[in-house]
Amino acid sequence: MTVELKTTYLGLELKSPIVASPSPLTGNVDSAAKLDQAGVGAIVLPSLFEEEILAEDSELNRSLDQGTNSFAESLDYFPALQSVEGVGDQYLANLETIKKRVSVPVIASLNAASTGGWIKYAKRIQDAGADALELNLYRVAADPARSAADLEANDVELVAAVRAAVGIPLAVKLSPYYTAIAGFAAQVVKGGANGLVLFNRFYQPDLDLDTLEVANRIELSAPWELRLPLRWTAILRPQLGKGVSLAATSGIRSGTDALKVLMVGADVAMITSEILRKGPDHVRTVETEMRAWMTEHEYVSVEQLRGSASRAAVADPSAFERGNYFQTIRSWSGSAE
Repeated sequence: MTVELKTTYLGLELKSPIVASPSPLTGNVDSAAKLDQAGVGAIVLPSLFEEEILAEDSELNRSLDQGTNSFAESLDYFPALQSVEGVGDQYLANLETIKKRVSVPVIASLNAASTGGWIKYAKRIQDAGADALELNLYRVAADPARSAADLEANDVELVAAVRAAVGIPLAVKLSPYYTAIAGFAAQVVKGGANGLVLFNRFYQPDLDLDTLEVANRIELSAPWELRLPLRWTAILRPQLGKGVSLAATSGIRSGTDALKVLMVGADVAMITSEILRKGPDHVRTVETEMRAWMTEHEYVSVEQLRGSASRAAVADPSAFERGNYFQTIRSWSGSAE
């Protein structure tokens, strides 16, 4: 029996539901080409951060202005700078290069800090040839003067502003910390998103007791982190309908993990950590495991598999909601010491 792994995400036809999500590997031309050869359906570039661009501009201006008032006559010795290639320019150039090297869709990622930044760089990313754009809404809501409603309204406005500015497919990568995720997800889609990515991982800071400094250390995802996107993909799929693309990310390591998120309704399974651990060829392992399971259980395609275990399809929908709480607690079978 032949198993078909083709899928559609953001209106793009993909040869595989396995998508390489943002990492140092997807941002490097050679490793991106290896991911393409290994069989990924699409590649998502690391995010372009507006703060990094602004910080670079600020440092450049500070350096150029240094000593101006003290040695004004020395300025005549230096020609005026016409342009300087910055972080944004390098990102766009890298996007164009990767597009030329791979055969699969390339999705850019943008994390801005202002409405103007979102729109400006979204347009430039579109002009550089990205097949789609992922908006990375990564923000810690730490201002007590701003309510959840204010923050959510601001995010929806950002999505709508970017949607009005570009014509390429648009995905929004959500945090799991919104007050009412289902309602907010619906608003984001109404604002113009073609798809949602569930969820953004928030890297938590640690404290170094020797230096009393905040220590930022990245930790690759663990299998248990899959449960959150698994749950919400199952809940949102029947609510948002087939016209909205869903991507699940975090904790996906194996073909079994990928099958789970597809069965609850995801269009693609995004993998980062396990590819970093084992290299681009791990994609082949994941797809081999998927094909073996699908053949054994007589699934001929991802289309047939998708959504077969979503909230609307399972015998007990409450298992994904309130019932999940007490059932999980009662599942503990260990003995007290």
